[in-house]
This record gives sequence, C-alpha cells and structure tokens, in this order.
Amino acid sequence: MADTPQPGGAGDPDDRPSIPFLGPFDLSQLMGMLQTEGPVNWNVARQVAQWVALEGRPDPTVDDADLAQFEELVRAAQTNVAGATALAATLQSGPRLLGPGAWANLHLDALRSVLETLAGSLNEAIQRELAEIDPEEAASLFEGEAFGDTPFGGEQLAAMLPALAPTLLGIQAGSMLGYLAQHALGRYDLPLPTSDEPTICFVVANIDSFESEWSLPRDDLRFYLALHEVVHAAERSIPWVQRRLIDLAREYVSGYEIDSGAFEERFGAIDPSDPEALRAVAQDPAALLGAMQTPGQISVLERLQCLTGVIEGYADTVLALIGRPLVPSFDQIHEAIARHRLERGEAGRFIEGLLGLQLDREHYERGAAFCEGVVDREGLEGLDRLWEREERLPTPAELEAPGLWLARIELPDSA
Repeated sequence: MADTPQPGGAGDPDDRPSIPFLGPFDLSQLMGMLQTEGPVNWNVARQVAQWVALEGRPDPTVDDADLAQFEELVRAAQTNVAGATALAATLQSGPRLLGPGAWANLHLDALRSVLETLAGSLNEAIQRELAEIDPEEAASLFEGEAFGDTPFGGEQLAAMLPALAPTLLGIQAGSMLGYLAQHALGRYDLPLPTSDEPTICFVVANIDSFESEWSLPRDDLRFYLALHEVVHAAERSIPWVQRRLIDLAREYVSGYEIDSGAFEERFGAIDPSDPEALRAVAQDPAALLGAMQTPGQISVLERLQCLTGVIEGYADTVLALIGRPLVPSFDQIHEAIARHRLERGEAGRFIEGLLGLQLDREHYERGAAFCEGVVDREGLEGLDRLWEREERLPTPAELEAPGLWLARIELPDSA
C-alpha cells in the first residue's frame, strides 16, 4: 500500500479515472469488483481499510523490546485478575502487537457476521426503494454533467445499482474499520460485537502517540492497558456474553430502513450531479443515521446499551480495584482513557451509532455505578455472579438500583 499512488494525484500512471482509496481503474477492473458473492465485497473492504488506516504508509514493525515488555505486563495483569475475580478464561494467552493495518484486517474478519447483516438489511432497503421508483425517473438520476461522458446510458446505470451495492458497502465497511484503526489502543476500546476468539492485542504506534499527547508515564500506561485488555478478554470468554452481544447487534442493524421521505425531510431534494448536495449529506452523519433508524430499534438499543454498560462498568470496577494501588498515575490515565473513547469526532460517533454502540459518558458511568453499588454491598464476589448465566444480567431498572438486582438473584427460583 505504501507504493500505491494517491487517486487523482501526480503519481497516477495514466489518465484513467480513479475510485477513492483504490486508485486508477479500467472497465475490466470495475466489472471484476462487481463479481462478488454475498452482500459485501470483502476484497474492496480490505483495500479501503488499509488505505484509511495507514494513509499510504506501511504498517509499523514490532520492536522486540516492546513485545518483551508487554508480555511481562500481561502476565502480571493475568495474575492479578485471576487472584481478584472469578474470571479465569484467557488468562494464559500472550499478547499480540499490531499495526493499525493489521488491527483493521483482524476486525474485518471478527465483525463479518454483524457487517454482513447490516449490508443485507441495507441492500434489501435499496431494492425496496428501487422497486417504487419509476424506471424513467431512475434513469434520469444518472443523466447530466456528472454522468454524461460515461459509456453507459442512464437505464443501464440504474440497473447496475444492485450489483454496485456490495462494492459500495465494502468501501463503507473498510473505511469504518480503517478509521477505528487510526485510534485503537487495543482490541477492546469499544464493545465491538466481534465473533472470533478473544485475544489480547496492542497497537503500539497508537499507544505511543496517546502517551505523548497526554504526557503519561509509559510503564504506568502500558500496565493499565494490559489490565484493561486482560479483563475484557476474560469477559468475552464467557460464551453467552459474546453470543448475546453479537445477537443484539445483528438484531439492531437488521432494523435499518432507507426512507426516501425522511432523507428529503432532512436534506431536501438531493441532486446526484451536485457535489455540494452530496457533501451536505456526508458532513451530517447524525442526520444521515436518523434518516435510516426505525422505532423498532429503540428497545433493542436499550438492551444493547444495558449489556455494554455492564461489560464496561465491570471492567472499570476491576481496573480500579487492582490498578489504583499498583499504578501511581492511575487516575490521570483513567481520565485520559475516558476522554479518548468519547472524543472520536463525527465519523467515530457515526460508526458507533451505526452499530448501536453510541455510549456517552453517562452510559459508562451508569454501568460503573451499578457495579460499584454491588461491590459495596456484596464485594467483588457478589458482582461476579453476573457471569454465572445470561439471566443474571440486570434489567435497565436494576442498572439504576443495584439493590433490586441483588434482591432478584437471591430469590429461591433464581437458582
């Protein structure tokens, strides 16, 4: 990727048109991209993810000294987590050090189930919308200056839209994961609904940038992150936790619809030949998301936020119990991490919102307050009862009142 010329730049080998992130193409390349099985063109997704994650640069190499240090810190974190909690799974796994490009590749595979569900849902919505459009109206969308020089007529281009969808969704999936890779410190910065085996990973280049930006002590920060990754990997190793997270995420993204009336209400009539009109859509991701969301997603989102709030709240509680006595700058690092996971810009918020992961500081604090409330009453042993089975998850009402949850799980019929 480092040698790939930037699209449209002086490095292009000829005057062929170019696709953003993919460089120059000819008709045979375009038709090759359209030949894919499934709702997402994963080859395109990987190319885009690499370009966005690395911006044309090669993935950083792994330094042996960094690997040795993280291996030592992870072993220490595993020992402490095993001694303090009932979580024992994955506590023998060693760490992997990744560059942003490798992180993006890993998560394209790990999120494939949810992303294909999302793509299938959007593709069905596109098909429904196209079925309601008059053929002459659909053809007219592709006439004018923007498409006047193409070798295809408007009718042919309109007919190609369903075939183009996997490529367009591949570009979207790749750009999302590439953007997240630019900021990822480890695997579990966000409660992503990944389906692969839990692993402990660190993106050292991003960690070093974060350390410099916040003026944090290196050893303290790296041990904090080791604890963070170990606790989250152990949570994900509880079979029903990962399964429920994936099921809720797939249910949520299945609820999207493309409502042309909602788009027109938010953005007005969109002329595809007008770059300014298209830019207005791209620059307002919250409105774009709002034009796709449906009332049926609300209850799913509530359950998803309850689950992710508990996952993050438990991890934060264990981090504080173990890390605060051992890490001198714990509170400084904890605050920096809290801001890091919330300050991702509009693009980051769009990605989180698209997958139902839009957790603001209030959601994180509510999950932490629930876990701290249980620990205050019953200790960490009482809180560990969360993981015994799926039915032990708190309801939204119990998340606000830990005493209600403790009363419920102590009932005889809960055994």
